[in-house]
Amino acid sequence: MSDFPDKLFAGQRFAVVGLGKNGLPAAHALTAMGAEVIAWDDTPKVRDSTSGLTIQDPREAGGRFDAIVLSPGIPHLLPAPHPIAVWARAASIPILSDTELLFQAVRRAGSAARFVGITGTNGKSTTTALLAHVLTGAGVPAGAGANLGPAALSLPLLPENGVYVLEMSSYMLERIVSLRFDAAAMLNLSVDHLDRHGDMDGYAMAKRAVFARQRASDLAVIGIDDALSREMTAWLRQQPARVATISGATRADVWAESGTLRDADGPILTMAECPTLPGSHNAQNAAAVAAMATFLGVHRAAIAQGLRTYPGLPHRQQLVGRVDGVSYINDSKATNSDAAQRALICYDRLIWIAGGMAKEDGIVPLIPLFPRIAHAMLIGRDTPILAATLREHGVPFTEAGTLENAVTLATSAARAENAPVVLLSPACASWDQFTGYDQRGDRFAALVQAMGGTG
Repeated sequence: MSDFPDKLFAGQRFAVVGLGKNGLPAAHALTAMGAEVIAWDDTPKVRDSTSGLTIQDPREAGGRFDAIVLSPGIPHLLPAPHPIAVWARAASIPILSDTELLFQAVRRAGSAARFVGITGTNGKSTTTALLAHVLTGAGVPAGAGANLGPAALSLPLLPENGVYVLEMSSYMLERIVSLRFDAAAMLNLSVDHLDRHGDMDGYAMAKRAVFARQRASDLAVIGIDDALSREMTAWLRQQPARVATISGATRADVWAESGTLRDADGPILTMAECPTLPGSHNAQNAAAVAAMATFLGVHRAAIAQGLRTYPGLPHRQQLVGRVDGVSYINDSKATNSDAAQRALICYDRLIWIAGGMAKEDGIVPLIPLFPRIAHAMLIGRDTPILAATLREHGVPFTEAGTLENAVTLATSAARAENAPVVLLSPACASWDQFTGYDQRGDRFAALVQAMGGTG
């Protein structure tokens, strides 16, 4: 691993718009590679606190830009394009993701390091981190990031045998033009981000871009545990890359059956050996990793060892403490019903903390799992929406309002209801009360620790 050459983008001019966790590293990295960079953020406080960059609205900077690097969260089409995006499109200036520029930088630097792209509505962060863990354990130089973090252009230059493992959101996939993934995975598809993509067809098309430009020598991995992904599989089989299907429950090219992960060559390991990967959804994530790691040349035993030793990610079914025999599980990353379903199904009886800014389907898809909920504690803006669904189906609930109240009340309810688990799996976005799901999860963990929670 090494730094990129300092003249790699000499003579090129970029505008970086949005100086957050993607944009700011991108601006500094492009500058370090010799590019002229104009940086901009709509928030005056961010502009005033940014040093070492030329801060200017690119529309006022004059001259020609080779590309606009627009942070993923800033729309260029729907629901309403950012004014700079409108200006860029009118001027025929490409709007790119920082992942696209990482690919260009690696190839310009002369490295043939391989690229893996992982997308899906849920599970992509775990799968990205898990594959990087398996590769590193097998002695393969690996850099993991993009939507997961660190930002793509924060990653080092990898050698010829290196592998970039990139978590690709639909927002990022909309803005790649030459990036080709040697191995690409689309794990699952459910309702999400419809404001950005218009409808499910638009969302599916954005996800499908992870397979763009693949060749016959490449691998395309796709889940078959949901109907929308199965529909995409039929299209994918008409594309050049070799297709590997994966499942956490039914027979596929790599799948889990009766708790054992296997492929055509036989068992790989039992999922019970992987304590940080509970549930059939994580079995599917493990199947994706096994398929891609095998393609990348990792031996079977090393794959199994990597799965066993994976430490897990924060905010994804993370045990943050036990108090008086009750386990407190932080699944704050579950910002939609599909993600929450994957956690709820792992526990027979629990106290559920949910709420925030509900997605279009609310918690209606979770109705089949309601019998597992001894009591629900609701927080955040859309408590009335969730409460109506719970009330209609006879689930006891309390409108707790804040997470602090919810944890206190959940602790009492766990004792009263003899429930061994308190699960924060909100099925909602967090922005009404927190800066993100991570802050929400960190606050939950701190509250548990304050009660004397032990790991």
